[in-house]
Amino acid sequence: MKLVILDRDGTLNPLGDEFITSADEWSPMPGALEAIARLNHAGWHVVVATNQPGLGRGLFDVVALNAIHAKLHRQLAAMGGRIDAIFYCPHAADEECSCRKPAPGLMEQICERYGAERSDVQVVGSCAAHLQAGAALGATLHLVCTGRSAHLDPAAVQLPAGMPLGTQLHASLADFVSRLLPAVPVAGPAVQA
Repeated sequence: MKLVILDRDGTLNPLGDEFITSADEWSPMPGALEAIARLNHAGWHVVVATNQPGLGRGLFDVVALNAIHAKLHRQLAAMGGRIDAIFYCPHAADEECSCRKPAPGLMEQICERYGAERSDVQVVGSCAAHLQAGAALGATLHLVCTGRSAHLDPAAVQLPAGMPLGTQLHASLADFVSRLLPAVPVAGPAVQA
């Protein structure tokens, strides 16, 4: 199965001041929705794994989180794409759960649900915690230089501190997709035999 696991904040949407607490505060990163649609059209399944500690802290509720994700789904559908599922951890860092990234719990649940071989999964995000969870899973890792990593040079030879070895750098989600998907050959003139 061709499966990409994306982080949400900083990868699909710009970071909020603290937390994105309502659908009105959510907007996509330029080119992110189109990139997901391209993945879908090439036969890839896309799932989101996101830490949402604001839920556990009472800064927003499940109704607000569902409204944010419904807006994401609607806008993506308008581009001809889809996200198969969104897995989220509602816990704060001090709760020591197995689902909060950098622990791999959410990603393990995703692989189990979709029957995906962990080594075949592409994990894409803009923060170390997401990629550390992907490394624990044994996935192929991709750092996008957006969100928390917007200050990084995607052409850098050396990985920033905290990033797992083997992580590939990309300017954006769209850049990752362009590198992942084979170029579509341009048809030349027909040759008659």
